[in-house]
Amino acid sequence: MKTTRRIVLLIAVCMPLISGCKQPSDALDVLIINGTVVDGTGGKPQALSLGIRGDVVAYIGPSTSLPAKRIVDASSLIVSPGFIDPHTHAGKDLLSPDKSANLAYLYQGVTTVIIGNDGGGNPDIDALQNQLSVNGIGTNVGLLTGHGALRRRAMGSDNRAPTADELAEMKRVLGKAMKSGSLGLSTGLFYAPGSFAETDEIIELARVVADYGGVHDSHIRDESDYSIGLVNAISEIIEISRQSGVAGHISHIKALGPAVWGQSRDVIERIRSARAEGLAISANQYPWLASGTHLASALVPRSVMDGGRDAMLLRLQDAAILEEIRPRMQANLERRGGPDALLITSESKWQGKTLAEVSKLMSKTPVDSAVAIILGGDPSVASFVMQEEDVERFMVQPWVVTGSDGSPGHPRKYASFPEKYQMYVVRRSLLTLTEFVRQSSALTAEIFNLCDRGRLLPGMQADIAVWSSSEFEPAADYQHPERLARGVQYLLVNGEFVIDEGRLTDDRSGEVLLRHSCIPDAETGALNNL
Repeated sequence: MKTTRRIVLLIAVCMPLISGCKQPSDALDVLIINGTVVDGTGGKPQALSLGIRGDVVAYIGPSTSLPAKRIVDASSLIVSPGFIDPHTHAGKDLLSPDKSANLAYLYQGVTTVIIGNDGGGNPDIDALQNQLSVNGIGTNVGLLTGHGALRRRAMGSDNRAPTADELAEMKRVLGKAMKSGSLGLSTGLFYAPGSFAETDEIIELARVVADYGGVHDSHIRDESDYSIGLVNAISEIIEISRQSGVAGHISHIKALGPAVWGQSRDVIERIRSARAEGLAISANQYPWLASGTHLASALVPRSVMDGGRDAMLLRLQDAAILEEIRPRMQANLERRGGPDALLITSESKWQGKTLAEVSKLMSKTPVDSAVAIILGGDPSVASFVMQEEDVERFMVQPWVVTGSDGSPGHPRKYASFPEKYQMYVVRRSLLTLTEFVRQSSALTAEIFNLCDRGRLLPGMQADIAVWSSSEFEPAADYQHPERLARGVQYLLVNGEFVIDEGRLTDDRSGEVLLRHSCIPDAETGALNNL
């Protein structure tokens, strides 16, 4: 992993549309020829060659006969920036000696993942960076600092407001993380202990992030009508940005459940108004009609989680408390579409069964069956409670990017990018190829200030996907959620082949991407990566 950051001047010394552009005088390491280049900028696909020297793009232009150590013939293939996933739960894999190649993402053409979402990100950025470098990583990774982790460190998992000293400690730790290179703050306002925080607490922390030019990435407080409602939860994120000056990013934007179907129109209008006001509000989205979370998060009231998991388990075993919360759990189950719409996805004896099927096997009500399952381990579940119209309405917005929210047992971890391409570019023509690539690379890089990623331009990092437009497709589904995607023929991370002729190499050339600012050069207007 490189320890120094380059100053990258994105000066188009060889812009694709200019004939007779300057050609590199020394031999390239790799020259990709005969491909259709979709460069991430929003421009039309073009038949161009792309040259790499070291870990950067050195040439883009019409020539196919430049000196190069290796020539890749990309006939009938798309050449695009490697995709960037802004919301993953890949940290555990990246820290594992056996899984740090991050295959689930590489085979989707993803070269950069962001971890620490939903309020869970480790505040110790220096230690985490060192841990990630031990085994090497297959993809690049950006790090967010979690509000839930800050809260637990300062005050445990209590359902209360922080004292002045506790808030000051959270701000101190967050400031240190930002100095060390965190991309920003993540919040999980739907989850405990994030759900215990009032808006003012988040605004105070967001001000720290804004001072460093970071991002506030949030799993919003309510995607349905659990508490304040979907539209009000979106308004909360906007108000946090308005009061703090931080860029706000809404993770996996959706309208979850019949109670809020159609509210995508109101959400979009509020975000449009906020952006017109000058606020930097954006969102990511996965292309599935089923959400994913833990069973307890889906059904158990947040008050029961006061004090942490052990306290929750004790309360669930208390007959009086259980009697009191059963109606609330039943209401939450109905929000999730009922027991037939709740599929257990992570490893457990019930994996692959719906809550309705488990209830029948247990001879218990769905709520009591859910309590029994949670007491035995709290598996992940998929909830089939989204409406296609809302998904499509969000997807075409110019501020929405592709993300997976990858989690065990849900195909989104292994298949979100090819699923979006096949479903919404190939089959339904909702997006063009150019729009899909931009939503999956350059726009995400822009939101998270990854200035040298996401575009194929001279001087940019050589994170490059070469893939078949006819064969790029998901293999994973809800019955087989861990099948690797198909269609990526070559994938380069920092100029090194991690997939070569469709086969995985042993190279783990990913880097930890620390926060930096994108500063326009005063004379040229080019972006300096500082």
